[in-house]
Amino acid sequence: MSHIRDRLHDSNTPTGVGLGLRAEFMAGVHEGLADDRVAFFEVSPENYMRRGGRSLRLFEGIAERSRLITHGLMMSLGSLEPLREPYFDDLRAFLARHGGAWHSDHLCFSTEQGAVLHDLLPLPLDEATALRVAGRIREAQDRLERPLAIENISYYLPVGQPQLSEAAFVNLVCEAADCGLLLDVNNVYVNSKNFGFDVHEMIAAYPIDRVVQLHVAGHTRWDRFEFYLDDHGSTAEPTVHELMRWVVERTGPVPVVLERDKKIPPLAELLDEVAALQASYDQALDARAAGRREEAARVG
Repeated sequence: MSHIRDRLHDSNTPTGVGLGLRAEFMAGVHEGLADDRVAFFEVSPENYMRRGGRSLRLFEGIAERSRLITHGLMMSLGSLEPLREPYFDDLRAFLARHGGAWHSDHLCFSTEQGAVLHDLLPLPLDEATALRVAGRIREAQDRLERPLAIENISYYLPVGQPQLSEAAFVNLVCEAADCGLLLDVNNVYVNSKNFGFDVHEMIAAYPIDRVVQLHVAGHTRWDRFEFYLDDHGSTAEPTVHELMRWVVERTGPVPVVLERDKKIPPLAELLDEVAALQASYDQALDARAAGRREEAARVG
């Protein structure tokens, strides 16, 4: 059994509820409107690598006053193409300045023949693919000179006939690569709605011992098609809070990120949602502590 959390988390690792940094409210964050209301910000290096101008200036100011966690968008770990050396050179330099104990990216492919597809596309859920991707994760970790955490994605059409459940696939990848897991509980929930599996059973089957971070977000139901879209365009549902609490009761303190990418409300409303999510997070830690006290009393 891996204890990767113990290896990756240190005194500099933020815990509690953070917010994914977005251009729509960067100016407010830079002005200090989120001070003492957010545990940290999650940033995507691709938004700032080889960039200049106002956005980079705002980011640099935020980075000076806030704790950060990095989360990538373009590594394309599931691609059949070689890992792109210039991209890793730029990313390694960014992480040297702003990175923490690990960097994360998605368990997907997002490039094809050099073209960036601007989407997170699913992989065949089979053993051969899992082992191939695990080898690429090990190579990526070597290139970055730091551990990776991979994120499970939402998807809408399986690639071929699945041989493994999504949890079994993630387990195999993580074990073979010896990497961490960024568990997006909303993604599992959306997939459960679209594909008809029990979300609680699936979450429980994930490698919880490898979870170093969580994502929480909202989604949209398309009533016309009886379909759920992971658009990060609404407030996270109570069930997503419940799933987050279930995981945190088992992991203990880890960073949890609220993501919002569509219909982004004013920063004050987002900060209220962060506070609500923090309350759920604190409930989970309280339940964990109570459970440990009960266990100690039984043993004693």
